[in-house]
Amino acid sequence: MSISDIVRLTPQNGRTTVPPLDGYQVLSERWEETEYLAYGGPAREYSGGYWTGEPGAVRIDPWPYDEICVLLSGRVAVADLDGGRAEFGAGEAFFIPRGFAGDWVTIEPTSKIFVAVTR
Repeated sequence: MSISDIVRLTPQNGRTTVPPLDGYQVLSERWEETEYLAYGGPAREYSGGYWTGEPGAVRIDPWPYDEICVLLSGRVAVADLDGGRAEFGAGEAFFIPRGFAGDWVTIEPTSKIFVAVTR
């Protein structure tokens, strides 16, 4: 896997779907929603929460779970073992696939919300 396997979670990087209203009770005159699906698969276990980190770097080889990150503050970079690198800042969200090998670099004090899913 390489840096190209890291997916920014944006409408441009997802498959557009409109979920069915089955099971919904629409409470307003009108309801519209769109999902932009960027990844998916079977899951067995998951964890998530709030994370904070100070500047520094760590190598994770391999990444043990699929991870969704939503940066609330700060700046981080993810780099693969071949030198590919992507930086992310506050307000950005991204997905790191299980099995990715590379470095997590906290560039400045950072906080994030994360969800980790094990298959």
